[in-house]
Amino acid sequence: MDVIEISHITKDYGQNRGVFDVSFAVRQGEVLGFLGPNGAGKTTTIRQLMGFIRPDSGKVSIQGMDCFRDADKIQGHLGYLPGEIAFIDSMNGMEFIRFAADMKNMKDLKRARELMELFELNAAGKLKKMSKGMKQKIGIICAFMNPAADIYILDEPSNGLDPVMQNRFIDLILSEKKKGKTILMSSHMFEEIERTCDRAAIIREGRLVAVEDMDKLKEGRQKIVEITFGEAAMAEEFAAGCREAVYEAGSRTVTAKVGKNLDAFIKRAGGYTVADLDVRTQSLEEFFLHFYGEGGKKQ
Repeated sequence: MDVIEISHITKDYGQNRGVFDVSFAVRQGEVLGFLGPNGAGKTTTIRQLMGFIRPDSGKVSIQGMDCFRDADKIQGHLGYLPGEIAFIDSMNGMEFIRFAADMKNMKDLKRARELMELFELNAAGKLKKMSKGMKQKIGIICAFMNPAADIYILDEPSNGLDPVMQNRFIDLILSEKKKGKTILMSSHMFEEIERTCDRAAIIREGRLVAVEDMDKLKEGRQKIVEITFGEAAMAEEFAAGCREAVYEAGSRTVTAKVGKNLDAFIKRAGGYTVADLDVRTQSLEEFFLHFYGEGGKKQ
């Protein structure tokens, strides 16, 4: 069952800004990563889902309800974290959390306190004196503190968090996923997407490039192999017989992107004196740039 449905939406701001004929859906109980560079259209899409702006054409719905017309009904079971949170600087953190709870008609802050403990947040300080990371923690708490929420829409949720808190956030997403919650998450953190998401929707220049299963994306990633040979002549000879190789004249090191033929590649290198060998898997960011190209079209 599709919980979030985006059907052929266009929002044209002129000069090729906006989103154009975008369609994808988020299934019940899945985490879908929404990926793309700054200005690609992620936030514009999310704002239409939240009912903040109307599409010029197309339709957005959540649980079959129109995101603009039925926004008040949708909000009761939706957790939302905007990319830029509007804080009331005269409040302290706890006052803001209570304010957000009142907006959701929440009386019990038990879940909010659990989240404050998880993220090691002292919410007593004034918001205007808080760091970006502390404010982001408050935004996360406000998004996830409603026990009635079963759908989450998150725009760059771990932006500003340090690595330890990023891992805590990933744990939170995985915990909510186990509970069967439905999550749409825009992110630049490719490790975050890789560890939490079932599928990824990729948008560039306002147009959807693809929607792929994460397992398929992982399988398609290449290994980046860096081999340092005993002599520069060996490196030159090896590179001459390997079209994937990147080699600079006079160097002893050859770098290559290797797919399913990794075993044959390594065995061939074994015919030479190898001084050092390093193998790593492409990051998802490198994979997307390779797979879809700088122009955003599948190669």
